[in-house]
Amino acid sequence: MAFTLAAARVAIEKLNSLIEGKKEYLTDLDSAIGDADHGINMNRGFKKVMEKLQDKEHSDFAGLFRDVAMTLMSAVGGSAGPLYGTFFMKMGQNLADKKEATVEEFASAMQEGLNGIMTLGKAVLGDKTMLDAISPAIEALKSNPGDERAAWTSAADAAEEGMKATIPMLAKRGRSSYLGERSIGHQDPGATSSWYLISCFRDALTEHGGQ
Repeated sequence: MAFTLAAARVAIEKLNSLIEGKKEYLTDLDSAIGDADHGINMNRGFKKVMEKLQDKEHSDFAGLFRDVAMTLMSAVGGSAGPLYGTFFMKMGQNLADKKEATVEEFASAMQEGLNGIMTLGKAVLGDKTMLDAISPAIEALKSNPGDERAAWTSAADAAEEGMKATIPMLAKRGRSSYLGERSIGHQDPGATSSWYLISCFRDALTEHGGQ
């Protein structure tokens, strides 16, 4: 079962709905160590994404993810817009001309997206950022190349574990790094929304992967 363009579209729709329901929670997380706007910004951004995608057809992943990326970059305030935008843009570029992708291909695309985030944000694994959820998810995908469902289930689980692992971390990048030791004991909001992203990809594959 390949991950299809239709499944990617469903994943974005699911993420929009999930963030709508979790915007206050994300904002509460951000209020402890950030600007208290992550949920608000992400919700606004994905609402704009859905407006952009409405009644629009795409011929490949590149077109879909480019629209997502450009919308997030323009609509989401703070660092989240550029970082998520870069992630989707790099993924799309890696999957240009494709309407479906194997787990290996999607993992490779996500790695390109992650590399873009690292270059832009100057962060590494363990800095208490979205990387801490996305990176283990990619490794889980790479470890299960023969079974799409198992790979995405493992990826979502790994992202959740990575998200939770940010709680005891000392923040080294972003606004939360200004707090120093006071950032310890708080879950990173970016890692949380990244877990939502991976879980929506998993759910979309389960429901629409081969369609």
